[in-house]
Amino acid sequence: MSTATMSAAAAAPQVQSPLVACLCAAWCRTCDGYHEVFAALREQHPDIRFIWVDVEDDEELVGDLEVETFPTLLIGLGEQLRFVGPVTPHLATAQRLLASAAELPALHADPAAQALLMRLRRSC
Repeated sequence: MSTATMSAAAAAPQVQSPLVACLCAAWCRTCDGYHEVFAALREQHPDIRFIWVDVEDDEELVGDLEVETFPTLLIGLGEQLRFVGPVTPHLATAQRLLASAAELPALHADPAAQALLMRLRRSC
C-alpha cells in the first residue's frame, strides 16, 4: 500500500486512520532539528495525524516504553502498530518509511509500544 493508499485509509473511519508520533526529548539537539522535518511531513500529509511526544515531559503518556535513541518514530494504522524505532533525522528517511508503513505487517512484539499507540489515539 502506498502513501496515497495510506492517505485514503485516513479518509476511512477513525479506526483505520494513520498516526505518526515522534518520541524525543527536550535536551536532545538532534530532536531540535527534527522539528522541521516533522513539520514538513505534517504539511505533506495533512490526512495523517502527527504527534510530538517529549518522553520526559509526557512520561505518564509514554508509560513503560523504553526510548533510548532519538528521534524514534511510532507509526500506527488504526489500532495496528506498524513501526516503532529510531530513524535518521532526515526528511527522505521519514518519507520512505511513511510510504512503506501501510505495507508493513502489524507488530505484536512490543506491548509497551502498542499500549502507547492506544493511549495516543484516545488522548491526543
